[in-house]
Amino acid sequence: MLNAIIFDLEGVIVDSEKHWDKCAIIFLGRHGFKYEREPHKPLLMGKTLEEGVMIWKKMIGLKGNTKKLAQERRDIIKDLYYDTNFATGFMSFFKKVSGKYKVGVGTSIERPFLKIVDDKLGITKLFNNQVYSIEDIGFISKPNPDIFLHVANKLRVKPKDCVVFEDSPNGVESAKRAGMICVAITTTTDPKKLSKADLIIDSFSDVKLKRFL
Repeated sequence: MLNAIIFDLEGVIVDSEKHWDKCAIIFLGRHGFKYEREPHKPLLMGKTLEEGVMIWKKMIGLKGNTKKLAQERRDIIKDLYYDTNFATGFMSFFKKVSGKYKVGVGTSIERPFLKIVDDKLGITKLFNNQVYSIEDIGFISKPNPDIFLHVANKLRVKPKDCVVFEDSPNGVESAKRAGMICVAITTTTDPKKLSKADLIIDSFSDVKLKRFL
């Protein structure tokens, strides 16, 4: 029985994935590389900034100290976050479900960046303080299931009674490993890369929750 809905943040609740694309273009350009969105982005989503650097080191031969390069990415992305808004259709959907189900957020965003978004959009208040970052669980990133299991525990619901909304392959894998139903929204990623989800949608208006009851 569906008791809770857990949302990823970026690309699902807010439109901040565009910032990461811009950040990657700037960052890689400084180091003599070109950002190729299709092969790069699905691997980076849900990962820590350090893990993203390591992925690029293996993938394109990026050189340098991992921690310093990750901090460079932080410095670039920070200013971009101020131009973040709710994703299209999210608020309308949220209003329909927030009174019927427990709701929470499980995100890979670091707390300082989350605060920027929160100060503007009031995410924490909207979710009654049930907003959790992988920073809260020792930076255990997706596709590990830990963040979604953590949210379920905080909401006091069983994993099998949760539906997760995600937009990345790593996020979908994380939800499935947690034993949860997963709805993938195609705001960020090619639908073919989201095939492990139980349902793939193009927008929140496509959601029919009754199928999960």
